Amino acid sequence: MAFNKVILLGNLTADPETRTTPSGQSVTSFSLAVNRTWNDANGSRQESTSFINCTAWGARGETIAKYVSKGRQLLVSGRLEQRSWDDKETGKKRSAIDVIVEEFSFVSDGRGGSGDTPATKAKKAPKDDVVVDDINEDEPIDLSEIPF
Repeated sequence: MAFNKVILLGNLTADPETRTTPSGQSVTSFSLAVNRTWNDANGSRQESTSFINCTAWGARGETIAKYVSKGRQLLVSGRLEQRSWDDKETGKKRSAIDVIVEEFSFVSDGRGGSGDTPATKAKKAPKDDVVVDDINEDEPIDLSEIPF
């Protein structure tokens, strides 16, 4: 039996980048800085940071790119995937391991706020953006319009 699952909590090192494949599928790439702390044999506190490349496909990636920016925390889970290619400049074979994001959650930005999540974006929206009179209480809410 094989098992390939990773869960990471980290801060984005840069704004996510979204591009479109020739077939029209959107793909978003970003990197997470994941910290680790421990006490060494002498009892001194040690810290290291790993930088992990992540890839999110389709609407999942578009949502991440829309609501999360550099420095914000993000919780992701997914699978590890290795890719390889020939470096055209050096002629050497290169490889990298990415996390293919299958699920994610917005997390606090570390400053007591909740970052640029859909809820905080709504709070920051101009007051005339939504008029209460425009909401018809008799119509059901279309859940497909919610971006998460």
